[in-house]
Amino acid sequence: MSKVLVICGHPRKDSFCGALAEAYAAGARRAGADLELLYVTDLAFDPNVHFVSPNQQITEPDIFDARQRILAATHLVFVYPNWWGTMPALLKAFLDRVLAPGFAFHEDERQPGRYVPHLDGRSAELLVSMDTPPWVFRHLFHAPGDNAMRHATLGFCGIRTLRARHFGPVTPASAAQRKQWVQEARAAGVAIYIGLEKARRKTRRAAWVKLMRLQFYPMTFLAYAIGALAAAQVTGRWDAGVFWLGYLFIFVVEVITVFSNEYFDYPSDKLNQNAGPFNGGSRVLVKGELSFGAVRAAIVMLALGLLPLGYLLFKSNAALTSSDGLLIGAIGLLAISYTVPPLKLVYRGWGELTVAATHSALVVLCGYALQSGSWTDPYPWLVSLPLFFAILPSIILSAIPDYQADLATGKRTAVVTLGARGAVAAAMACTAGAAMAAVFLHWRGYLPGLSGWLIYLVLPHAWWLLRRLRRFYQEGAPCRSIDDLMVLSLTYVLWFVLVPLLVVW
Repeated sequence: MSKVLVICGHPRKDSFCGALAEAYAAGARRAGADLELLYVTDLAFDPNVHFVSPNQQITEPDIFDARQRILAATHLVFVYPNWWGTMPALLKAFLDRVLAPGFAFHEDERQPGRYVPHLDGRSAELLVSMDTPPWVFRHLFHAPGDNAMRHATLGFCGIRTLRARHFGPVTPASAAQRKQWVQEARAAGVAIYIGLEKARRKTRRAAWVKLMRLQFYPMTFLAYAIGALAAAQVTGRWDAGVFWLGYLFIFVVEVITVFSNEYFDYPSDKLNQNAGPFNGGSRVLVKGELSFGAVRAAIVMLALGLLPLGYLLFKSNAALTSSDGLLIGAIGLLAISYTVPPLKLVYRGWGELTVAATHSALVVLCGYALQSGSWTDPYPWLVSLPLFFAILPSIILSAIPDYQADLATGKRTAVVTLGARGAVAAAMACTAGAAMAAVFLHWRGYLPGLSGWLIYLVLPHAWWLLRRLRRFYQEGAPCRSIDDLMVLSLTYVLWFVLVPLLVVW
């Protein structure tokens, strides 16, 4: 059963906030909650932090006890008045002293300025009284106190705020109105487990979305569209149904690949101390947001779903041959095999090349073939060449923060094989290679028209990226978060899909 801690931050126990806290606690106990009610005003502690760090100050028994109660709780309820747009000084002082470094979070020694929360897995809700009309507080003032608690305080420490309830304006309210608000607080307590279950379902849905890592899908779609539109220009035929059904097939393959990577890369992700938006996975398994069984079942169901999808795709396009089907199936199998046994390509030194190939030439060829283009035509292969080289720097660089974890788990990424500086040198070579290949295609007439001239915009971007890579190389390519460099590298890839797409549009 969830342990609930209600924290009343009003300086007076006999206040309206005190009545709200007691009503909520009574309702939650009626629902069967294991609940404690903590009045901050009852605690004896120095409200001021007198040293550089709160940890240099004597920890009073009440502060130590409050920390233990927070650790024991899975759900926290903060009840306080809105004063000057935020909380009373007493509650702020309590949070200053309780949520200290080492208890609520810590700073990563290897990456100063990066903070790691300690109170993950806990939820919270806010019961806030105010004299400001709640609609004014929310819509005109943008709920400053709620935002401070939700993001800068509780969220910073890993606690997820589920909702904030506002009661007011209190001062002009009648006794009947105040009684009604107290009853609402009691009802909120009675419904605590209904609310928590709804929140858990919402969290699970969010975890599935996070697991999909949708930020990487647009590039695949654009590459697929290049192939499909180019084939339509050659053959003079366009089948929108086949286009979308084919992309759905590719989308499912990509989802299976991402899910499989999360599942089979768990040992590396668990050790990874530098995970970010572009590396280290989605962390949903590491944080326990989803179970291994659920992810495994999703992989199996999606894989089974590819069979009817493939059947419908071939039924809807009579021009597709059995060899087309085998090639498309092989491409899907290659993509999924990035981390999936028995191939486990990333563990054999083929990971970066596999990702670059499947997200450039092979997906362009799928779009081309599904619109009745021939696999032997040179255009899809050649237009994919700059894209192939442009993708490689991002894939190579994304493994630099993962180096220690990948080395410990036997992954043979380019960074592990070549060393960090060697991998950066390879990324620089690929960056230059992509720009040169794109210019070559324009010279040979594969990127015709006014749109084709836009490809020369890759040159300043390539110069900028190469300068940053050179600086990173000179720094020794340390194993740390490189999100800024990853953004620069990923946006570089955009030129090699957007310009060809404009040309064939």
